Amino acid sequence: MKRILKWAIVMCGCVLVAIMAAFVATRGDYPVARLVTDDLSLPSETVAGVQLHLKLVNGPAGSPTIIVLHGGPGGDFRSLQALEALSDQYRVVFYDQRGAGLSERVPAEMLTLDGHLDELAAVIDRLSSEEAPTLIGHSWGAMLATAYLGQSLDSVQAAVLIEPGYLDRNGHATWQAESLRYLSGPNYWKEAIVTGLRSQHIGGPDEAARHDFLIGHMVGVFADHPENPYHCGDGYTAPHWRFGGLSSDTWGQSEKTELERLTAKAAGFSGPVLLMAGACNDWTGEQLQQSHLSLFSAAELSIIPDAGHDVIWDNPNAALAVIRRFLNAGTLE
Repeated sequence: MKRILKWAIVMCGCVLVAIMAAFVATRGDYPVARLVTDDLSLPSETVAGVQLHLKLVNGPAGSPTIIVLHGGPGGDFRSLQALEALSDQYRVVFYDQRGAGLSERVPAEMLTLDGHLDELAAVIDRLSSEEAPTLIGHSWGAMLATAYLGQSLDSVQAAVLIEPGYLDRNGHATWQAESLRYLSGPNYWKEAIVTGLRSQHIGGPDEAARHDFLIGHMVGVFADHPENPYHCGDGYTAPHWRFGGLSSDTWGQSEKTELERLTAKAAGFSGPVLLMAGACNDWTGEQLQQSHLSLFSAAELSIIPDAGHDVIWDNPNAALAVIRRFLNAGTLE
């Protein structure tokens, strides 16, 4: 008994030493970008009581408005900025959603689907009140755009939906099962432990920084998994400024109860819808988006070559050409 107890004490000591060594080894500077609430040089607007990191790229006088919705929840619009090229014909609005990117951090009760929909409605009212805009949404942003189409049938002219991850219960179940392949394994858990220890050395610039760093890095590990078809086999390179950890957590806790609302009334939207998918992605790519066509009254699908999940970042020229053809086909006249 004494021998077993002695062995247990030695093992515990070794584990403690290993943890302490890892903690010391991961000491260093892990900078986290400042939010609009701290950095006054960032472009921002206060919308629905929340200070948003918002970038407006004006087009010709009187041009129609495009509003860009980034992925996540918790991401930002950094990898979507190639859409600025559309400002030769349109007024293009980018914004980091509440609790995400460089926008103000808010409590979980403000990060519900209703909160995001109210925010989008307020952005439209602020920046496109005289004419219904077109929405371009990527991933979660495409899911948010779909929900908005259903609740505000006459408030949008057209929509471009770039690889929504799922739009119903079956799609969600499939996404969850497949995602587990990239949320496990020795490398994943090694990164989780190392990133967790690194996050303990973060002291700012705000209270959310530590959690944002941890969740943001692990989302990157997930997307960069060598077998994840989010990329074309060369790794996931789409950049971001800062991830919103609480925003991601909140949707993860509520998504099952909100799923039916994503497409509950989307078929009632009579405007044109363009679904887009990356040719490299056989998870949330062509096959899934083909199944989404029936959810809308007037939808088409375009596949972008040499692109994974982040279609705009991976192949901006091809993606922009397809979007221009769609927008110029009379949808914004």
